[in-house]
Amino acid sequence: MTRIRSAVTAVAAVDRRSFLTATGALGISAGIGVALGAGGGSGAAAAAPGAAAAPAVPAPRTGSTAAPARTAPARTTLESVAAPRDTSAAYRRLDDGPGWRRVVREQLAAPRTGRTGRRTVLSSFVQLTDLHLVDVQHPVRTEYLRSRQLSGWRPQEALTVPGAAALIEQINALREGPATGAPLSFAVTTGDNTDNNSRAELDWFLTVMSGGNILPNTGDRRTYEGVQSSAERLYWHPEDALRDTDKRLGYPRIDGFLAAAIRAVNSPGLPIPWYSTVGNHDGLASGAMADRSGFLAEFAVGSKKLYGIPDAEAKEMLRLLSQGGDPGGAHLIDLLRRSKRLMRSITPDPRRAPFTPHDCLRAHLDPAYAGAGPVGHGYTAAHLADDTLYYTFPMGENVTGISLDTTDRGGHYTGSLDTTQLNWLKRKLREHRDGYVVVFSHHNSWTMTNTHPDPARPGEARHNGDEVVALLRGNPSVLAWVNGHSHRNSILPHGSFWEISTASHVDFPQLARVIEIADNKDGTLSLFTTLIESAAPHRTDFADLSQTGLAALYRELSHNAPGSTTAPAGKPVDRNAELLLSR
Repeated sequence: MTRIRSAVTAVAAVDRRSFLTATGALGISAGIGVALGAGGGSGAAAAAPGAAAAPAVPAPRTGSTAAPARTAPARTTLESVAAPRDTSAAYRRLDDGPGWRRVVREQLAAPRTGRTGRRTVLSSFVQLTDLHLVDVQHPVRTEYLRSRQLSGWRPQEALTVPGAAALIEQINALREGPATGAPLSFAVTTGDNTDNNSRAELDWFLTVMSGGNILPNTGDRRTYEGVQSSAERLYWHPEDALRDTDKRLGYPRIDGFLAAAIRAVNSPGLPIPWYSTVGNHDGLASGAMADRSGFLAEFAVGSKKLYGIPDAEAKEMLRLLSQGGDPGGAHLIDLLRRSKRLMRSITPDPRRAPFTPHDCLRAHLDPAYAGAGPVGHGYTAAHLADDTLYYTFPMGENVTGISLDTTDRGGHYTGSLDTTQLNWLKRKLREHRDGYVVVFSHHNSWTMTNTHPDPARPGEARHNGDEVVALLRGNPSVLAWVNGHSHRNSILPHGSFWEISTASHVDFPQLARVIEIADNKDGTLSLFTTLIESAAPHRTDFADLSQTGLAALYRELSHNAPGSTTAPAGKPVDRNAELLLSR
């Protein structure tokens, strides 16, 4: 059986995340990353010995010819959600579908009549998670593993930047909470802001959030050098007649797509303060590997890229990952060293270098990325001195946010907390026991399972999600734990607080979540959650390659991605809800 035929056969009905979870290789798309994991952190590969120092993260670009951001209509998923016009079509075109109603959840408190007229709003904000802004031409990506699982590479990935800019447009159009009408006071990201732990991607993320022009291209500024022009049938080639894997599944030909994908994008930036939380893709090579040899860091900025490998090699790589991942990157490094003759030449670019936790902090603190503030977006000079990525911030009167760093710098896509951070969290909960607290992190409770010690701190224990849940349950001030990582909507009651996990903005249905906290003045609180899509229209036009047209295509391509299912949307109780609490 040919590699293409075996890949098409393998698509079956298995969605990307469930397959990768089952094989232990959660996240092999944009590198063993989105694949091997979602998560925030800070352990990047060391600089290659003797390699030239990579430049600092560049300042936001100006003087671009990108079109100005448009004014979007205020819209939430209460009114309408993108849905296929014809579910039986090979390639399903999207249109306006019915909205998702709000569900009242009573597991932690009973609703009392008249609460709407009594309530006062304590906080109103937006959560963005798993944006995965991706440099699709990055050499460390492992797209070639798609030969064993089609969902290992996403056809929509070249459009993450215009897609994210359209999400910012929608937040700006919304302005207020749809449940209470209270103005949105801030936004917070919960990690995997970038995909390949690349300095270029960090620049794109900070500029998308704070506003400015972005050129989502690395290497040759004049042309695209990624897998979609490689003549490898494994990938969708939008601009030619090659009968590739995705065209056999119904994907269209779109002339000019690749040139448009690397064209400048304008983001209006958020007009409200925003805070940043990191994920495993923000701190580890491919979201999973802490390569201390420096090989992957050097390879990232080099002039070679691997587009395809023999099927047997891909099968073996997935087998190794299924046995526990590759936290040090040894298996990937060995594969790259053995595959030199299969590599092709590309334009090297120092902006593809990995960023360290220190680089991440320094970039956030750069006034050029301040936007609507605060400078640092939660991080301060003290974090630079302490080499930490967790902090507290004000969410409203008597409400405090706590942002955690759940990535193990020793590698792996699953998360945990080290003892130092866990003790810090305990102190902060004691300090705010007389108010209300909302905890933010990248990993959710069920993916905080990596308790292997960080090789750099072998004597320090790491703590899993069950321990964090127990700690939060023991503190009545905690109202919610808000996170992402699994690319799926889920809302769980934990006795005294709600865990709110939100789907990504890279996989369909591409969402963010508005959360409003209200005191009902009757011994209960209500947490309203409302999902939003980007401002891009649901209908696409293959001839419209404007910034808005690309953002619409981004959504539709993700809906049609091999292995895509409706599972990430969650059940109705995980979407738009009123979550009641006794207090």
